[in-house]
Amino acid sequence: MRLGFEIPVCRWDCHRTNPEGGLQGGTRGWWAFPGAEWHLLGFAGFLGSLAILLLGATEGIGDEGSPGLAGLPQEEIALVAALEKTITAAIARAEKSVVAIYRVPRRKPGDPWGAEVRPDPFGRQVAPFAGPRAGDPEFLPSEYGTGVIVDPRGQVLTAYHVIGEDVENYEFFVTTVDRRTFAAVPYAADPRSDLAVLSFPGEGLQPITFGDASGVRKGQIVIALGNPYAIARDGQPSASWGIISNIQRKAPPRLTGGETTGRTTLHHFGTLIQTDARLNWGTSGGALINLKGEMIGLLTSLPAVAGYEAAAGYAYPVDETFRRVVETLKQGREVEYGFLGVSPVDLANEELLRGLRGARVDRIVPGTPAELCGLRAGDVVVAINGTPIYDADGLVLEVGRLPVDARIRVDFIRDGRPGQVEAVLTKYPVRGRKIVSTPAPSWRGLRVDYLSTAIESATGLFVASLPQHGGVVVAEVQPGTGAWRAGLRPGFTIVRVEGTSVSNPRDFFQAVSQATGPVRLTVRDRPGGPLSQVTVEPD
Repeated sequence: MRLGFEIPVCRWDCHRTNPEGGLQGGTRGWWAFPGAEWHLLGFAGFLGSLAILLLGATEGIGDEGSPGLAGLPQEEIALVAALEKTITAAIARAEKSVVAIYRVPRRKPGDPWGAEVRPDPFGRQVAPFAGPRAGDPEFLPSEYGTGVIVDPRGQVLTAYHVIGEDVENYEFFVTTVDRRTFAAVPYAADPRSDLAVLSFPGEGLQPITFGDASGVRKGQIVIALGNPYAIARDGQPSASWGIISNIQRKAPPRLTGGETTGRTTLHHFGTLIQTDARLNWGTSGGALINLKGEMIGLLTSLPAVAGYEAAAGYAYPVDETFRRVVETLKQGREVEYGFLGVSPVDLANEELLRGLRGARVDRIVPGTPAELCGLRAGDVVVAINGTPIYDADGLVLEVGRLPVDARIRVDFIRDGRPGQVEAVLTKYPVRGRKIVSTPAPSWRGLRVDYLSTAIESATGLFVASLPQHGGVVVAEVQPGTGAWRAGLRPGFTIVRVEGTSVSNPRDFFQAVSQATGPVRLTVRDRPGGPLSQVTVEPD
């Protein structure tokens, strides 16, 4: 009985893996490596043949004597074996950079366990401080995730939600593929991108190779490497494979205590790669790789998007924004995002039926770049820097990807007529706790920030106004310093330095950088309050 069937042949070159792991051309077929396009009929035929081969085989695909391969055409066996070799090579290349992460509650005074005993997914009881510790073969953590090495000196990238906000209540451990376990500390974390970096004293580590997710398409084969159910606690990541099911998906609204608290990350507005590769609890922070072993996404396992479907597998795409955020976190600094100052809404159905595309400006926060550049409520934004805008989420995402102080070109329609303006973005007020190891520079115990960081309400809507006179907001004052003795406190607004107006932190530090003696500042102690002057003496 013949188990196989003929596989449709496409019209482009395919490649095979040579013994050294590279690619070589010279054959034609329905399957190709990066750069080739998948033919849906050929791909379906291939998957059908692959399923039959895997179900029928009882030994390795390469074994000529395997009873499961008896009678199959050698061409089909060779094609499947080539894919198998490519997948195993990709895993071997990337898995050295994937680590298991454990979050263990710190021991509390008078509590020998440090946390309540909880069952693990396999029915056993877990007590974080009873018995073995991280790194021991019998250690079974109750809170775990995955990470990828991004620096050979000991930096691991993971998802922000893997480490959480209350990091001072936990110890963190990282186990590498060679079974070494390290105590790690949160080095930097950014809630808006849901990315974080842990640091530990490692050596001989292999950083993951970043690919480019900007060109990924549905149907592309991908491999997921992670730590599902803490099964990789010995450092050996588990692998699954599948295809990219969709792109530019939106994360569901965040739930806290059973209530929706809003859309707080960029991923709520349509960045996610969706994959059918199996992602279970604990794979968040793992690597989604392509057939070359390059990471094109950081895994996150999210709850059902619509409330009726099973939990889905997603990944944060490795694109220009991702790389900027990761590089900033590796330096231990705060990640800053651009803010235009508009509240957009989707167009009405009748407008869409007329062929209009874009996002309508519902309101503008006074004093923000949107007002200063001349945008008005009712304008329909159709493009940012030439990139088309189709709805309100698209506008939020396109602006939110950009860094603070970026100059943008805004194309809009007003009363049926096209227009264009330029704006310089201010700073987006990120919700959630930010973790930094390299804080912004200070002057005489004083740290300042953009005024826009102080205008967010508890609901996440921008309901306040920026003062028309500009200035910078006092973000932090160290007790006992010159700024503290002068009476400056967090929340004050600094409008002028020695009579010179300042509108951002860069202006402020330029104005005070050469001062060696007392410096006179014009300030407000509350929004809309009267102006007053304070003199800051040297520390």
